[in-house]
Amino acid sequence: MAITESQSRVRIRGIKFRGEQVKLTLGHSQKITYAYHDNPLVKQWFGFGTWHVMTLVKKDHRWMVSKEWFLDPLEENPKKIPTGRPPLPPSPRSTISNQRYDRERAVAYADKYAGLAWGAGNEGKYNGKYKNYNHLGGDCTNFASQVLGDPKEGGGLNMRGPWRYHYNSGGTRTWVQTDAFKHFLLHSGYGQRIALGHYEDLVKSTDKHPHSAMWELASGDLIAHVMHNDVDHFSIVTGFDDHGYPLVNSHTADRYRAPFDLGWDNQTQYLLIHIKD
Repeated sequence: MAITESQSRVRIRGIKFRGEQVKLTLGHSQKITYAYHDNPLVKQWFGFGTWHVMTLVKKDHRWMVSKEWFLDPLEENPKKIPTGRPPLPPSPRSTISNQRYDRERAVAYADKYAGLAWGAGNEGKYNGKYKNYNHLGGDCTNFASQVLGDPKEGGGLNMRGPWRYHYNSGGTRTWVQTDAFKHFLLHSGYGQRIALGHYEDLVKSTDKHPHSAMWELASGDLIAHVMHNDVDHFSIVTGFDDHGYPLVNSHTADRYRAPFDLGWDNQTQYLLIHIKD
């Protein structure tokens, strides 16, 4: 895969002047276009979104950046990027829902509220009904819970047991914390483990997964990104590109239909979770 084009848009959300200093908050939305080497004429794209908090100081009549905070969506060691891609089977798993989990609504929710990521709806904003946990350790699990459980726009899974959102105060630990959320999904009956492994383990054909474990994902399923035996991040499968590669949406940093492993290296394990219809 090769990146062929990049477009950017900056939105200033806050600015405070303090003498010779300025505190600036801005959002950077980015559209990245790519093509596969074996089919370079077919262009595909995904979106990123990143918040930046900057301190500017005035020096020699010019404003200079003295401090900057942001989460890099592509922070990885290039020497540790895995290679290869999932084999192409005849057809993907069905994404039609006719029971308790509405996959189409879940994916629509993930697309609408993917925040600053290029391509997202809602004018780059999260769903205002829910607390933003980006400055409290990250919002990825809160977002995944919303996708599955929002009763009006999301997948509609009933909140139960420890997995709940209280609209006057925020989410429970199971709603917002990665490992607690993972344990709930796999023991509540809502989720089913497909496989856990490094990239190369999940893209190969095995007796259990003839077309690869990766291909058993469906839109509306979840991927947990595991580092050092702990879940570090959750993303929502929202589709597949022209080569069958899983695309995901997430918060912190915001992603819209991005390749699921972009920004992660070969030390990362992936827990593939099918949400039962």
